[in-house]
Amino acid sequence: MKDDGGAWTGFLVTAFGVLGLVGAFAIFAAQIPIERAASRDAALAQVLGASPAQRDSLRPLLGESARVLDGPADGLAARVTEARLQLLPEAVREAEDIGFRLRIVLAVFTGAAALFGVAVLSVVRRARPAS
Repeated sequence: MKDDGGAWTGFLVTAFGVLGLVGAFAIFAAQIPIERAASRDAALAQVLGASPAQRDSLRPLLGESARVLDGPADGLAARVTEARLQLLPEAVREAEDIGFRLRIVLAVFTGAAALFGVAVLSVVRRARPAS
C-alpha cells in the first residue's frame, strides 16, 4: 500500500493555515475601536462650526457622542470638549475587551486544530497496515 502520510501532513498544515487566517482577521478587528474613535473625533470637530441643521445631520456619525447635541447651544463647546476627552479612554477599553476576546478565540481555535490534527493522524496510523 502507498504511504500517504505526506498528504495527511499537508492536510494538517492546511488546518493550521486556517487558524492563521483567523489570526489575520483578528488583526483587522482589533483596530475597530480606534478607527471609530477617530471618526467620532472628526465629527465632533465639525459640530462646533456647523449650523443647527448641519449638526443634526452629524448625529449618525457621532454615535453615542450625539448626546452633545442635546441641550442649550451656549454649552455646546464644553460638551464637545468633554466628549472628545472621553473618546480615547472608551476606545482603549473597547480595544482591550476585543483583544481579550480575540486571544480566547485564537486559543480555542489553536486547541481545536491541535486536537483535530491528533485525531486525523491517529486515524491515518491505524489505517496503515503494519510493515
